[in-house]
Amino acid sequence: MISIKNVSKAFDHPVLSDLCLDIEDGSVFGLVGINGAGKSTLLKIMAGIMKPNCGEVYYDNKPIYENIEIKNQVFLLPDDPFYSRNTTPTNLIDLYKAFYSVDEIAYFSYLNDFEIPIKKSMYNFSKGMRRQVFCALALAIKPKYLFLDEAFDGLDPLARLKLKKELLKVQEENNMTVVISSHSLRELEDICDSYGLLDSKKISSSGAINEHLEEYHKYMIAFAEEPDEDISKMKIFITCKQDKRIFTVVAKKPYEEVVKELEHLHPLIIDEIPIDFEELFIIEVESRGYIKWNHF
Repeated sequence: MISIKNVSKAFDHPVLSDLCLDIEDGSVFGLVGINGAGKSTLLKIMAGIMKPNCGEVYYDNKPIYENIEIKNQVFLLPDDPFYSRNTTPTNLIDLYKAFYSVDEIAYFSYLNDFEIPIKKSMYNFSKGMRRQVFCALALAIKPKYLFLDEAFDGLDPLARLKLKKELLKVQEENNMTVVISSHSLRELEDICDSYGLLDSKKISSSGAINEHLEEYHKYMIAFAEEPDEDISKMKIFITCKQDKRIFTVVAKKPYEEVVKELEHLHPLIIDEIPIDFEELFIIEVESRGYIKWNHF
């Protein structure tokens, strides 16, 4: 297990403050938060690259920062990894072989699947192509702990699907612990089994995604005429959007309780509809005083 205990980090301003989090072995964990929340800083501290001002990160009760043995089991793919004008996918692997054991057959197989020219300079690649090269490298290293910072940024839909498929395959085969940071919840919901929401310098909520989704319910409510009561001000509802006489609401109450609360207003229809993880993220962020957060 990865245990983050009371970690704080500041540069010219505080970024993380007394942050605590546990990540189970063999899980695919989504680290979510708005841009600038401190996700990249936290990943660097977790990988032992950056030292926190206070607190510690433990791997099976062993601190990582000065532990070479643990660091050798960790691979962090940053949002914008280093490469030079002369770097090609072919010679990139030679650099990383000096530090990691790399499955060369798997690496070049991934590049072939991604249709990446292996002898051309990566300097002339698109951001998405470079991202695929480094993701192929990360999968071929097969670390015990894999940290991906904005893993799917710049990838087209087909490349995202291919990467997710291969990532889950490698993760399952090697019981790998994967941590993926992102501000795009749609990218994480179908691949992660657990999450942590980073805001206000701390992990404000965390747990299993499915269990968190089960706490909330989304309903569509229709009336024959405009209701006498202001639906948006009813305490039972966390959010409320109105389109003429149709209301879309989110509540923590089950269907039967919502029906009972509204029966005096005589709605025509009360239907429960699916709610996704992105909507919950927006609710969590807005409830903590941020400006209204648009769907992305």
